[in-house]
Amino acid sequence: MSFAGRTALVTGAASGIGRETALALARAGADLVVCDLNGPGAEQTAADIRALGRSAMARTVDIARRDAMEAFAADVHKEVGVVDVLMNNAGVGLGARFLETTLDDWQWILSINLWGVILGCHFFVPPMVARGKGGHVVNVSSVAGFLASAPLAAYSTTKFGVFGLSEALRSELRPHRIGVTAVCPGIINTPITRAARMRGQAETPEARAALVEMYERRNYGPERVAANILTAIRRNRAVAPVSPEAHVLYALKRLAPGFTARLGEWLEARMERRIQTSQAR
Repeated sequence: MSFAGRTALVTGAASGIGRETALALARAGADLVVCDLNGPGAEQTAADIRALGRSAMARTVDIARRDAMEAFAADVHKEVGVVDVLMNNAGVGLGARFLETTLDDWQWILSINLWGVILGCHFFVPPMVARGKGGHVVNVSSVAGFLASAPLAAYSTTKFGVFGLSEALRSELRPHRIGVTAVCPGIINTPITRAARMRGQAETPEARAALVEMYERRNYGPERVAANILTAIRRNRAVAPVSPEAHVLYALKRLAPGFTARLGEWLEARMERRIQTSQAR
């Protein structure tokens, strides 16, 4: 796919992966529709897109609300028409084991990470099909979408759901020349580490600081994820692991699932030791 003259929609575009991908699409020649619960952040992204010479429409949208997404879709289709690229990116983090996760936590994270993607596809994919000119859907999953982790029980559940939905959609939409990619980032330095909810021993300021420090030291920025996403769209990849660890873990998961599960447990234990050390300081 060439992005020149196309229209792309990116949710969660005020910061992180969403913002950088929106800007990368604009540099590649696309016009953008961006939304975020952080309205001023979405407007800033749109202003930066316009500074690159492309048009941009920005809206404040709660992607977890059906009525909000329905109104947003009606607005988009009235103003710019059917989009060529849909990127369901908006998401939140929750660091908690199952026994630490409340029902309110479950409803919150499912409504955003999974239902937000479902609603995005529900309101924007059928018009793409009806138009009959193809397109592409990008759903942001995670390494946690194919490698479950006890400290990320609810988060992994949502990202597995996004991964599965993407596989099903890819099969259904292939005859309509609409590609679908599940993007699976690894350890990426974005604001989600500062904003994620934490439960249990991970709930302390020291534990969060240790997590943020690890991601910052890894220093794999969202702009590199954006470059990978554009390549995945151009090559119509079904799954796009992003970062070296994501590629390695995805390959191991398919080739040696038992070993990969043990490796995941070792990584969990290592992270917990880091948290305990930070709390003892």
